[in-house]
Amino acid sequence: MKRFDGFPARMQYTSVPNLFFSAVLPQISDISELNVILHFFEILYRKRGYPRFVTYRELLQNKSLITSLRQTTKPPEEVLRHALDAAAERGVILHLPLTGDNVVEDAYFLNTESQRQVIARIQNGEIKLSGLKAGDTTHVEIEEPPDIFTLYEQNIGMLTPRIAEELIEAEKLYPQNWIGDAIKEAVDQNVRKWSYIAAILESWAAEGRSDGTHRRYSKKKSDPDKYLKGKYGHMVRH
Repeated sequence: MKRFDGFPARMQYTSVPNLFFSAVLPQISDISELNVILHFFEILYRKRGYPRFVTYRELLQNKSLITSLRQTTKPPEEVLRHALDAAAERGVILHLPLTGDNVVEDAYFLNTESQRQVIARIQNGEIKLSGLKAGDTTHVEIEEPPDIFTLYEQNIGMLTPRIAEELIEAEKLYPQNWIGDAIKEAVDQNVRKWSYIAAILESWAAEGRSDGTHRRYSKKKSDPDKYLKGKYGHMVRH
C-alpha cells in the first residue's frame, strides 16, 4: 500500500450532512455503498443551478469511483447499480428515472424535504429537464418553483439543502418579490448571509415598505445595521 503524502495547505472541501455520521454511517456495512454515497456528495456539492442532482452516467464516468469499485470481484457497473439501490433503499438518496428521445437516464437526489418537492414538480411536468421527463406520473399539487433559488446562488453563495429549505419556508411567509429584493439588498450592503436576508424580510414585515422608494435604487445607501433589531440580529452580527 502506498502511503498518502498528506493534505496540502490549500484544498477544496466537500459538504456532508452532520446527520449522515450519526444516523446513517453506523448502519452501512458495505464499503462499496459508502464509497458511492461519498462520491455522490462530492459531485452534488460541486453542482450549480436548480434543481441539483447526480446522474448514473456522471457516477459511472467518475474515474476515482470506478477505480475503487474495480477492486471487487464483480464488474464496476454492477457494483455501482447495487450500491445506488442500497443507498436509495436506506433513504439517503432518491432515485428518479427519466426518459427522453431514445434516452434513459437515472437521476439521484439527496433525500431532503426540498428535494422531495423538486421531484414532485418534475413528475408533474412543472420542471423541465432538457427534454427529459419523469417515468413516474404521480401528481402532487405544489407551487411553481420560483427563480429565487438561482438568484440566491448567483448572488449570495452555494444553495445548500438547509438554505433551500429556508427559502421554501420564506415563500410561505413573504411575497415572492420581497425575497428577491431582500437578496439584492443584502448584495448592496455586502452582507451575503441568509441570516441578514431573513432579517431584512422580518423588518419589512414588521415596519412595512411604504416609503415609496425601492431600496436598491436609493441615491443614499441605507444603513445595514437597521436590520439587526429583529430575532435574526444576533445571527447577522456573527
